[in-house]
Amino acid sequence: MYKKISVLCIFFITILCGLTITSSAQPNVEDYSPIFYFESEETCFPVDADYHLQNSELKYLYNFSGDTSYYDNIHGTIADNGVISHYRTVMDSYGYTVYHRSYSSGNTDVIQYWIFYAFNKGELNQHEGDWEMVQIEFDNDVPKTVAYSQHHSGQIATWSQVEKQGNHIKVYVARGSHANYLRSYSGKLGISSDKVGENGKILNPNDYTLEDIEYQSWIDYDGYWGEIPETESSAIEASFLGQIGPEGPKFRESGLMWENPLSWSSSLFQANDTIFILEWFLYNFVLVFALFSLALLSLLMFKIYKRHKKYGLGPRKISMLYINGINLHSIGNILCFVGIIIAFIGLFLPWYEVSYGVSGTGLTDTFQTEGMTSLLNFDGINGVQIFIPGSSGPTPFGSLILPFSLFIAIGLIFMIIATIGISVSSKLGSKYIWRGIRLILPFILIIVAIFVMGSIVNSMSDSIAGGAGSNFTNDMINSISASPFGGSYQTTISESDLTAQLNLQWGLGIGGIFLLLSGIIMIIAGVFEFSAKKEFFKTKVPLDNKKQDTPYQKPPSQVPPMKTKTEIDDTQNKSQENNIKEKTVQDKLFCTNCGEELKKDQQFCIKCGKKLNE
Repeated sequence: MYKKISVLCIFFITILCGLTITSSAQPNVEDYSPIFYFESEETCFPVDADYHLQNSELKYLYNFSGDTSYYDNIHGTIADNGVISHYRTVMDSYGYTVYHRSYSSGNTDVIQYWIFYAFNKGELNQHEGDWEMVQIEFDNDVPKTVAYSQHHSGQIATWSQVEKQGNHIKVYVARGSHANYLRSYSGKLGISSDKVGENGKILNPNDYTLEDIEYQSWIDYDGYWGEIPETESSAIEASFLGQIGPEGPKFRESGLMWENPLSWSSSLFQANDTIFILEWFLYNFVLVFALFSLALLSLLMFKIYKRHKKYGLGPRKISMLYINGINLHSIGNILCFVGIIIAFIGLFLPWYEVSYGVSGTGLTDTFQTEGMTSLLNFDGINGVQIFIPGSSGPTPFGSLILPFSLFIAIGLIFMIIATIGISVSSKLGSKYIWRGIRLILPFILIIVAIFVMGSIVNSMSDSIAGGAGSNFTNDMINSISASPFGGSYQTTISESDLTAQLNLQWGLGIGGIFLLLSGIIMIIAGVFEFSAKKEFFKTKVPLDNKKQDTPYQKPPSQVPPMKTKTEIDDTQNKSQENNIKEKTVQDKLFCTNCGEELKKDQQFCIKCGKKLNE
């Protein structure tokens, strides 16, 4: 009896324990393991972290942020491709590895997937070793959000916003920097200028080994996974330029990514569907612009074809070529050619420039400048570029790369094509004037943007610092904003053993001045053409607006006398008689052979004998 009761108790206890384990079990890491998409020129892929430890020397520093250590890969430095070259030779033997970790807080579960790369060769920062991570957050076992690491920040998205294959999330890895993105066309916005794509290697879950990161022997290592310069000043400089190896997973972002993943993800940028559309447009800009230009060109050529069929295109075809003598329309066309040449030169020169110069004591060679160095540059080829000091010269820090020059150049070419077959100078003049206004628009937009920049920065600074006041950076920006056409600014920076004199200069570049000048010339050319009221050639049919282009004719000096009633009646009677005679002639029949007048029912011509029905 007691034995049976004991067996039943054990049975129920086993069931209860099983229920308890089931209810507290976390989502399976294999069911949600990511699919990684790499850009075609990527050189490093997820690898076992032991690769770095087995090919590095452990070194110590005692003068950079206290005592610290780092693993320095013996096969290269941040200034060469030695590490990448060595990794590529042993890549197949190491295979691909992704680490996982689970975390719980209340009803929320988190799965983290950590990835190590042998070398980080990004656009802005280069260093040995690279740790990145993506995590999935569950609410009562239901996936709710996904967070992707990107450099020192990242992006969070709802589960529905993430591209997936089943439950396997898709991760698009930036070339060199290995920042993780939600879309294959992302990375163009922001200061990183990452290059992302799905045209390279694809790692599916069955292509890599999934390992638990918490059981790795190196997980508690609190040093750096990459080279650090030996002198304190060089180390500070390298830290600023992103050239120091990363800290391990437990210590990334001061430990926040490991100790409190939910707090870390809540601080990230929220994904936005509108931003996705903008990113897609920027990524495919060349294709979109080419298709749009082709459609516009087709429409323009169709209009020229209709103009040719109805009016003709004239002897010189392109109306800009009607230059004959010293007259208004010839001068207008000559000025138009001059404006186009000046505009094309301006497309390849800087439109707006901000430059700086630094000198003083306690500065490394990287931050010292000989004369003035570019800080911000805006031109038609590279768009907007911001530069920071680098060991090999100024390095692009952030950019908005849009080929503004391409817009203007295509617009000028289209304007030349649109002048084909224009027969009157007034129409030609209106095209010149509108093109001149469009050439001036970039100049106006630049000045307005510089003018409002100070207000934007001040409002952002106040919201972040709680209105604590401006620093010298705000003072510099306010100085530029207060005088957008050009100016200079000087200040002295003193910190401990560092004293630096900073000089700032800004203003319109020669390219911006050329665009402004070409726009003014085009407007003047248009006014000349409009005033000329010249008809270049006679059209096949009169123009719809012929009245506007016909020179003013003076009305006759004498008005003909009015007719009397008798004269009006005689005129009407004569008109009626003529109508009767014409109708009578139309009613008569004649032989088609000899011309003899015929009667109504006659079948043979009496004169020539022709049968009339033949």
